Amino acid sequence: MLDIQVIDDPAAATVALEPMRSRLLAELAAPASAATLATRVGLARQKVNYHLHALESHGLVRLAEERKWGGLTERLLVATAASYVVSPSAMGPAAGDPERNVDRLSANYLIALGARIVREVADQVRRAKKAGKRLATLAVDTEVRFRSPADRAAFSAELTDAITRLVSKYHDASAPGGRAHRLVIVAHPLPATAHPKEHS
Repeated sequence: MLDIQVIDDPAAATVALEPMRSRLLAELAAPASAATLATRVGLARQKVNYHLHALESHGLVRLAEERKWGGLTERLLVATAASYVVSPSAMGPAAGDPERNVDRLSANYLIALGARIVREVADQVRRAKKAGKRLATLAVDTEVRFRSPADRAAFSAELTDAITRLVSKYHDASAPGGRAHRLVIVAHPLPATAHPKEHS
């Protein structure tokens, strides 16, 4: 089972986003039969089978085991991933694209950057897996509470300066065998329900 599966096929996204099918995906973290799922979700087994067939046909669940009960065969299915993310590429030409957002200080631009990250990294992960390699990535996730807007502005200026210096130091456009990487740094207010991390 994958940790995360990125869905970029529009038809698969449509199937996964249907509320009952989404619930069945969550229920199938461990193998289960249609009869077991029917009891859990309160649907007739035939309807559960219909939803499972749609999920299986789009590669979102797979056969885990078959059990023989007399003359019957019980199929146990399991989700192909622990969680799923729908790629913006499933939207085709309408997908979010930072090249179409001119205001680089806007929240919309930040969202478009996030969409591009999902799209590009998902594609690279697929290519790396096909080649039997591991994709080298770097991610930093932390929280900072600014005392004032002035401190936030000062932090932004210092961060920009530090990144500019680092990029100037390590960037070599003509390096033989070098590989370009995309560096994206974003900051946004935490949702009101989020619990701040403890910093030592």
